[in-house]
Amino acid sequence: MDIFDVLTLIGGLCLFLFGMNLMGDALERCAGSKLEIMIGKLTTGKLAGLLTGLGVTAVIQSSSATTVMVVGFVNSKLMTLKQAIHVIMGANIGTTVTAWILSLSGISGSNMFLKLLKPSSFTPILALIGIILVMFTKSNKKKDIGVVLLGFATLMGGMETMTDAVSALKDIPAFQEMFILFKNPILGVLVGAILTAVIQSSSASVGILQALAATGAVSYGAAIPIIMGQNIGTCVTALLSSVGTTKNARRAALVHLSFNVIGTIVCLGGFMLVKAVFAPALLNDSANYAGIATSHSIFNIACTLLLLPMSGLLEKLAYKLIPDNEQIEKVSELDERLLATPAIALECAHNLTCDMAQIATDALKSSIKCLTAYDKETAEVIREAEDKTDHLEDIIGSYLVKLSTKQLNEQEGATASMLLKAIGDFERISDHAVNILESVEEMREKNIVFSDNAKVEMDSLSAATIEIVRLSYSAFVENNDEQANLVEPLEQVIDRMKELLRTRHIDRLRVGDCGIEAGFVWSDLITNMERVSDHCSNIAGCVMDTKEQNMNLHESLKLLRSDSEFYREKYTEYTQKYVSFV
Repeated sequence: MDIFDVLTLIGGLCLFLFGMNLMGDALERCAGSKLEIMIGKLTTGKLAGLLTGLGVTAVIQSSSATTVMVVGFVNSKLMTLKQAIHVIMGANIGTTVTAWILSLSGISGSNMFLKLLKPSSFTPILALIGIILVMFTKSNKKKDIGVVLLGFATLMGGMETMTDAVSALKDIPAFQEMFILFKNPILGVLVGAILTAVIQSSSASVGILQALAATGAVSYGAAIPIIMGQNIGTCVTALLSSVGTTKNARRAALVHLSFNVIGTIVCLGGFMLVKAVFAPALLNDSANYAGIATSHSIFNIACTLLLLPMSGLLEKLAYKLIPDNEQIEKVSELDERLLATPAIALECAHNLTCDMAQIATDALKSSIKCLTAYDKETAEVIREAEDKTDHLEDIIGSYLVKLSTKQLNEQEGATASMLLKAIGDFERISDHAVNILESVEEMREKNIVFSDNAKVEMDSLSAATIEIVRLSYSAFVENNDEQANLVEPLEQVIDRMKELLRTRHIDRLRVGDCGIEAGFVWSDLITNMERVSDHCSNIAGCVMDTKEQNMNLHESLKLLRSDSEFYREKYTEYTQKYVSFV
């Protein structure tokens, strides 16, 4: 083996790792909301959690990524520690799928069917299809499928390059002696753990072991302890991701480590016992691709079967090692670890925006009620709500900006854009709630009283404002375009009411039914309510545009107003309902 073989080996390894990363990311994007659905079906049942972890890991081809997700879920209180334990166990089984895919490289034979199964036969076709989808299609979904195919082709190409590069190693005595040393089980476990910790992927380290096994110098006696050690090394990623999280999130990472360490110790003890007592000839046989994949699967399934009935003990161990204290923990409202899974991160951002919407709409309703029933406690709640929405706008906006740097599909991109627009509108609604409250307080301080006619008009405008806020809130939270369609005709009615009320106020000033100071407050109140309706229209428009996957701002509203019998009917209905005082 010369320097060129070494360079080829490095190049093959880089292609292998890059292809695996590329394919995993693209598979995750393709899965999108499906991942969210799989996670959402979690129950406290062991089997449900186990199958979820297995399925998610099989989809995204990385147990490390799944475990990091789990840590983020626990940190955000989307998942309990008990649920996390079962998902982690399932992830360890799911990660074995990669080894079986890589074992296709070891297929040999002259049979036509066997030749077609070899990656060298079909990966060029997959790569061709992939590059066509990436370069010549406009759909992000198709592009992601193309990237998956290209990633797989790159991964398998890297695998074959590594295999060819290390083939010369079989004739080097030092290489053979190295794997004789690895027959020491403890040393093998350490090597497997360190290698996996460095590259942070057990699937990748198993693939490297499969490539080395192609030389014929790696016996099962050396390979099996290395495989055991790989399960310990893969815990590094989750442990790093748990830094700075809540106690339960750190416990989830600790459970992952405990599960793999205990499983490895038990299985290693059994392995050493069998080796010492029975000395099976198989341990001296050369391992191959399929043999390593089989060993990897058997080990992970055995660990799961062993520890699944004792999942409660793992939970107790985690609580013992990281005990509770009386100090209340601050839970992260949006965990950046979830950005690795855009569909779920987007759902978390949407849920928090819904909370923000609830706070803003409640504040607005309370401020309008203060027109007739003011109290200091309600006023304080309204001001606290405004501060809270300001805070939420900052953190949700920052989170969505970070999320936008990820590769989102068309629907996810449209939803992220809608949320960015909506948080600004909800924040402004809470601002107007405070403005209305301040007008009420000014009336109380200056003993300003509206005339009877003005009170009737204000009651109508207040009722219309409360209804449009309710409609826009329902449209947003429920993603209901039927509710959204009702917002625009009511908004136009409120616009008309504003001008009508202003005109009627001027008439009252002329005849002396209203004072100058009352007029200023009156103008502020109707202006704030009209602007609230504008923001409600913005929210409804975003919902409608997202539903139609239309990125043109308020295009749906323009279409609704331009030619819609429904719009005209509702406009007439709301006019009769709220402008009856004319």
